[in-house]
Amino acid sequence: MFLSVFDIFKIGIGPSSSHTMGPMTAAARFLKRLRTDDDALRSMSAVQVSLHGSLAYTGKGHASDRAVMLGLLGFLPDAVDSDLAAAALARLHDTKTLDILGTGAVSFDPESDLIFDFGPALALHANGMKMRAMDAQGDTLVEETYYSVGGGFVMTEAELSSGKSNNNNDLRAKKQARGCLYPFGTAQEMLQMGEEAGLSIAQMKRANEEKIIGVEALSEGLERVWQVMDACIARGLQQEGTLPGGLKVQRRARSIHQRLIAQKGSNSQQPHEINDWLSVYAMAVNEENAAGGQVVTSPTNGAAGVVPAVIRYYRDHCTGGTREGIETFLLTAAAIGGLVKHNASISGAECGCQAEVGSASAMAAAGLCAALGGSNSQIENAAEIALEHHLGLTCDPVEGLVQVPCIERNGMGAIKAVSAASLALHGDGAHFMPLDNCIETMRQTGADMAEKYKETSLGGLAVNLPEC
Repeated sequence: MFLSVFDIFKIGIGPSSSHTMGPMTAAARFLKRLRTDDDALRSMSAVQVSLHGSLAYTGKGHASDRAVMLGLLGFLPDAVDSDLAAAALARLHDTKTLDILGTGAVSFDPESDLIFDFGPALALHANGMKMRAMDAQGDTLVEETYYSVGGGFVMTEAELSSGKSNNNNDLRAKKQARGCLYPFGTAQEMLQMGEEAGLSIAQMKRANEEKIIGVEALSEGLERVWQVMDACIARGLQQEGTLPGGLKVQRRARSIHQRLIAQKGSNSQQPHEINDWLSVYAMAVNEENAAGGQVVTSPTNGAAGVVPAVIRYYRDHCTGGTREGIETFLLTAAAIGGLVKHNASISGAECGCQAEVGSASAMAAAGLCAALGGSNSQIENAAEIALEHHLGLTCDPVEGLVQVPCIERNGMGAIKAVSAASLALHGDGAHFMPLDNCIETMRQTGADMAEKYKETSLGGLAVNLPEC
């Protein structure tokens, strides 16, 4: 099994990796599909898109409609210019036409051709969407079904069906053919390979990446990922005001940060203040995400604050934090995130928030443990502790917005990650519950969880709102 560190850590925009970045990417893939069909391009007169399942129920709050339109207009999540995007959307609403691949005016009315289908979800995943190109008579020329499976990953119906039928050995053989040196698909395999090779998890992950993408691309990419994460924290700590969407949630990271700075060196500091620093770093990221800013999926947008917050804690508050330690952190965290995605899910619409903030906390715990010198068994233990204590966590965003409870929840996930890493470092790596079993428990719990608690905003906090 091989998922690149840059599959787990994608640079994109808020507020959601599955509901914003995924639909935008799907629309871009649809354009690519059309590009290969000259007959369809010549005959195409209109385009229609329907969103299903969680994408329908919380699509407005997650800006899924805006994301689809931007994708059809040629934008990609990692390169959205806000001013250009706003102008393009305004033209689309005025003209109700798209110029797809230079074919001229193709009809697309955002009010009638972008459909929120509140019927049953599509068969393979809660985040489904259908896109079709039609001729002047309304007959379908090209149609494709896409699924946004979490973390910005998008698969066609055929790809997802094929992936579900493949076993681990098939997948491993395919990745080995590409040159992956340590194709671990489970935590047990990861530990065994590390012991046999005498390598850390980060060293194995680095060897895989360098073999496939090269030394320079890996180094530059890791630096870029951390730069974007750190810049997101910095922006979030400077911004004030009300977050968009109608809940009138006020940004708090800046004011909390200012109070923490003012308390430095004073006698009023409490020992637990470090938790406030962790929380404020995470909240800064998720306030930026809620505002549609640039973030890094870690492994999703809804959980994007946990890993950056713990890296910032490592760099600024831990003894001996180094750039090399940050690379070790990211590589180790990506290895854990890959295991969770491969064997369970990182999608809130599929398994609840245990799959998002829970996975992020496990990744951050493992990364911090590794950066602080933990052994492979201690790292695996740290990830297991963090994930174990998020099991059963529901995804019930109020009004479908990634704000309540998501922003504070990232702070809690960061605190749990540090605690998990610390507990693991105090042990020798031996523990009762293997990470693999914990990941499987998360998958089973998600399968058993009622749909209203899986990013549909039909249950939980989303329906128990203040009356005033």
